[in-house]
Amino acid sequence: MLRSVLVSVVALVSLLATPLAQADALDRMRGFLESTKTLRADFTQTVLPKNGRKPQFSSGSMVLSRPHKFRWQIEKPYPQLIVGDGEKVWLYDPELRQVTVKKQGAALAGSPAALLAGEGIVALQKHFSLVNLGAKEGLEWLEATPKSTDSGFERVRIGFAGSELRSMELVDSFGQSTSLVFERIERNPSLTATTFRFVPPAGADVLGD
Repeated sequence: MLRSVLVSVVALVSLLATPLAQADALDRMRGFLESTKTLRADFTQTVLPKNGRKPQFSSGSMVLSRPHKFRWQIEKPYPQLIVGDGEKVWLYDPELRQVTVKKQGAALAGSPAALLAGEGIVALQKHFSLVNLGAKEGLEWLEATPKSTDSGFERVRIGFAGSELRSMELVDSFGQSTSLVFERIERNPSLTATTFRFVPPAGADVLGD
Protein backbone atom coordinates (compact mmCIF):
# COMPACT_ATOMS: atom_id res chain seq x y z
CA MET A 1 0.00 0.00 0.00
CA LEU A 2 2.81 2.40 0.89
CA ARG A 3 4.50 1.70 -2.44
CA SER A 4 1.29 2.54 -4.32
CA VAL A 5 0.40 5.71 -2.47
CA LEU A 6 3.88 7.16 -2.73
CA VAL A 7 3.09 7.58 -6.40
CA SER A 8 1.33 10.64 -5.50
CA VAL A 9 2.73 14.22 -5.11
CA VAL A 10 3.41 16.60 -8.26
CA ALA A 11 3.23 20.03 -10.13
CA LEU A 12 3.76 22.23 -13.15
CA VAL A 13 4.57 25.51 -14.98
CA SER A 14 7.31 26.17 -17.57
CA LEU A 15 9.88 28.96 -17.39
CA LEU A 16 11.53 27.93 -20.66
CA ALA A 17 11.91 30.26 -23.62
CA THR A 18 10.10 27.71 -25.79
CA PRO A 19 6.44 28.71 -26.21
CA LEU A 20 4.17 26.50 -24.13
CA ALA A 21 2.21 25.38 -27.19
CA GLN A 22 5.40 23.80 -28.53
CA ALA A 23 6.73 22.46 -25.23
CA ASP A 24 6.88 18.69 -24.80
CA ALA A 25 6.26 16.82 -21.56
CA LEU A 26 9.95 16.85 -20.59
CA ASP A 27 10.01 20.65 -20.94
CA ARG A 28 6.94 20.88 -18.74
CA MET A 29 8.42 18.57 -16.12
CA ARG A 30 11.58 20.66 -16.11
CA GLY A 31 9.50 23.81 -15.73
CA PHE A 32 7.67 22.28 -12.76
CA LEU A 33 10.88 21.36 -10.99
CA GLU A 34 12.33 24.82 -11.58
CA SER A 35 9.32 26.85 -10.55
CA THR A 36 7.28 24.92 -7.98
CA LYS A 37 8.39 24.79 -4.36
CA THR A 38 5.08 23.83 -2.78
CA LEU A 39 1.87 22.30 -4.14
CA ARG A 40 -1.61 21.45 -2.90
CA ALA A 41 -4.14 19.35 -4.85
CA ASP A 42 -7.05 16.93 -4.58
CA PHE A 43 -6.74 13.51 -6.20
CA THR A 44 -8.72 10.47 -7.22
CA GLN A 45 -6.89 7.14 -7.41
CA THR A 46 -7.79 3.93 -9.24
CA VAL A 47 -5.85 0.70 -8.64
CA LEU A 48 -6.21 -2.13 -11.17
CA PRO A 49 -4.92 -5.47 -9.81
CA LYS A 50 -3.20 -7.76 -12.30
CA ASN A 51 -5.37 -10.74 -11.30
CA GLY A 52 -8.53 -9.22 -12.74
CA ARG A 53 -10.16 -8.29 -9.44
CA LYS A 54 -12.43 -5.28 -9.27
CA PRO A 55 -10.72 -1.86 -9.40
CA GLN A 56 -10.12 -0.14 -6.07
CA PHE A 57 -11.05 3.54 -5.85
CA SER A 58 -9.92 6.16 -3.35
CA SER A 59 -9.77 9.95 -3.08
CA GLY A 60 -8.23 12.60 -0.92
CA SER A 61 -5.76 15.47 -0.94
CA MET A 62 -2.02 15.93 -1.06
CA VAL A 63 0.53 18.60 -0.23
CA LEU A 64 4.22 18.70 -1.07
CA SER A 65 7.20 20.90 -0.33
CA ARG A 66 10.32 20.37 -2.41
CA PRO A 67 12.68 18.88 -1.68
CA HIS A 68 11.54 15.62 -0.07
CA LYS A 69 8.49 16.59 2.01
CA PHE A 70 4.93 15.50 1.32
CA ARG A 71 1.61 14.76 2.97
CA TRP A 72 -0.83 12.32 1.34
CA GLN A 73 -4.28 12.13 2.93
CA ILE A 74 -6.69 9.42 1.77
CA GLU A 75 -10.20 10.32 2.88
CA LYS A 76 -12.45 7.81 1.06
CA PRO A 77 -13.35 4.99 1.28
CA TYR A 78 -11.06 4.40 4.28
CA PRO A 79 -8.96 7.13 5.93
CA GLN A 80 -5.20 6.80 5.76
CA LEU A 81 -2.34 9.27 6.13
CA ILE A 82 1.18 9.17 4.66
CA VAL A 83 3.69 11.85 5.70
CA GLY A 84 7.24 12.28 4.43
CA ASP A 85 9.11 14.67 6.71
CA GLY A 86 12.41 14.61 4.80
CA GLU A 87 13.93 11.90 6.99
CA LYS A 88 11.19 9.32 7.51
CA VAL A 89 7.95 8.23 5.86
CA TRP A 90 5.03 7.67 8.24
CA LEU A 91 1.98 5.61 7.28
CA TYR A 92 -0.96 5.86 9.72
CA ASP A 93 -4.09 3.70 9.60
CA PRO A 94 -6.67 5.20 12.01
CA GLU A 95 -8.95 2.17 11.94
CA LEU A 96 -6.15 -0.19 12.94
CA ARG A 97 -4.51 2.46 15.14
CA GLN A 98 -1.23 1.41 13.58
CA VAL A 99 1.75 3.45 12.40
CA THR A 100 4.40 2.12 10.02
CA VAL A 101 7.59 4.16 9.72
CA LYS A 102 10.45 3.79 7.25
CA LYS A 103 13.61 5.77 6.61
CA GLN A 104 13.09 8.06 3.64
CA GLY A 105 16.67 8.41 2.42
CA ALA A 106 17.95 6.45 -0.54
CA ALA A 107 14.97 4.12 -0.49
CA LEU A 108 12.82 6.96 -1.80
CA ALA A 109 15.32 8.23 -4.35
CA GLY A 110 14.20 5.88 -7.12
CA SER A 111 10.50 5.99 -6.32
CA PRO A 112 7.70 8.00 -7.96
CA ALA A 113 7.74 10.36 -4.98
CA ALA A 114 11.14 11.53 -6.23
CA LEU A 115 9.45 12.66 -9.44
CA LEU A 116 7.24 15.02 -7.49
CA ALA A 117 9.19 16.20 -4.45
CA GLY A 118 12.77 15.72 -5.67
CA GLU A 119 15.63 18.17 -5.95
CA GLY A 120 15.53 18.94 -9.69
CA ILE A 121 15.83 17.65 -13.24
CA VAL A 122 19.48 16.56 -12.84
CA ALA A 123 18.66 14.44 -9.79
CA LEU A 124 15.60 13.10 -11.58
CA GLN A 125 17.62 11.98 -14.61
CA LYS A 126 20.10 10.31 -12.28
CA HIS A 127 17.43 7.86 -11.09
CA PHE A 128 15.09 7.65 -14.10
CA SER A 129 15.29 7.33 -17.87
CA LEU A 130 12.89 9.95 -19.27
CA VAL A 131 11.12 9.63 -22.62
CA ASN A 132 8.51 11.88 -24.26
CA LEU A 133 5.48 9.84 -25.35
CA GLY A 134 3.69 12.64 -27.19
CA ALA A 135 0.03 13.61 -27.02
CA LYS A 136 -2.78 11.24 -26.08
CA GLU A 137 -6.33 11.96 -24.90
CA GLY A 138 -5.60 15.67 -24.71
CA LEU A 139 -2.48 15.36 -22.52
CA GLU A 140 1.28 15.46 -23.18
CA TRP A 141 2.85 12.38 -21.62
CA LEU A 142 6.30 11.75 -20.12
CA GLU A 143 7.44 8.23 -19.21
CA ALA A 144 9.95 7.69 -16.40
CA THR A 145 11.62 4.29 -16.07
CA PRO A 146 13.65 3.63 -12.89
CA LYS A 147 17.32 2.85 -13.48
CA SER A 148 17.42 0.82 -10.25
CA THR A 149 16.19 -2.75 -10.58
CA ASP A 150 14.88 -2.84 -7.00
CA SER A 151 12.70 0.29 -7.08
CA GLY A 152 9.50 -1.78 -7.10
CA PHE A 153 8.21 -0.02 -10.23
CA GLU A 154 8.41 -0.75 -13.95
CA ARG A 155 7.42 2.72 -15.16
CA VAL A 156 5.58 5.92 -14.32
CA ARG A 157 3.77 8.09 -16.87
CA ILE A 158 3.00 11.75 -16.18
CA GLY A 159 0.40 13.70 -18.16
CA PHE A 160 0.29 17.50 -18.59
CA ALA A 161 -2.51 19.70 -19.94
CA GLY A 162 -0.79 22.90 -20.97
CA SER A 163 1.35 23.85 -18.01
CA GLU A 164 -0.81 21.91 -15.57
CA LEU A 165 -0.06 18.41 -14.32
CA ARG A 166 -3.26 16.37 -14.59
CA SER A 167 -2.50 12.66 -14.31
CA MET A 168 -0.01 9.97 -13.31
CA GLU A 169 -0.05 6.30 -14.25
CA LEU A 170 2.11 3.74 -12.47
CA VAL A 171 2.84 0.09 -13.21
CA ASP A 172 4.59 -1.71 -10.34
CA SER A 173 6.82 -4.78 -10.51
CA PHE A 174 3.83 -7.03 -9.80
CA GLY A 175 1.90 -5.79 -12.83
CA GLN A 176 -0.55 -3.72 -10.78
CA SER A 177 -1.58 -0.42 -12.35
CA THR A 178 -2.37 2.76 -10.42
CA SER A 179 -3.94 5.83 -12.03
CA LEU A 180 -4.08 9.27 -10.39
CA VAL A 181 -6.04 12.31 -11.54
CA PHE A 182 -5.31 15.69 -9.92
CA GLU A 183 -7.82 18.53 -9.48
CA ARG A 184 -8.03 21.91 -7.70
CA ILE A 185 -4.29 22.36 -8.01
CA GLU A 186 -2.78 25.27 -6.06
CA ARG A 187 0.80 26.21 -6.85
CA ASN A 188 3.24 27.53 -4.24
CA PRO A 189 0.80 27.94 -1.34
CA SER A 190 2.15 29.06 2.01
CA LEU A 191 2.58 26.04 4.30
CA THR A 192 3.42 25.78 7.97
CA ALA A 193 6.23 23.59 9.31
CA THR A 194 3.68 21.41 11.09
CA THR A 195 2.19 20.31 7.76
CA PHE A 196 4.91 17.68 7.42
CA ARG A 197 5.30 16.80 11.08
CA PHE A 198 3.81 13.55 12.33
CA VAL A 199 3.55 12.43 15.95
CA PRO A 200 2.09 8.93 16.49
CA PRO A 201 -1.23 9.17 18.36
CA ALA A 202 -1.27 7.93 21.93
CA GLY A 203 -2.00 4.22 22.08
CA ALA A 204 -1.13 3.53 18.44
CA ASP A 205 1.18 0.62 17.60
CA VAL A 206 4.38 1.81 15.88
CA LEU A 207 6.14 -0.61 13.53
CA GLY A 208 9.37 -0.20 11.56
CA ASP A 209 12.53 1.89 11.79
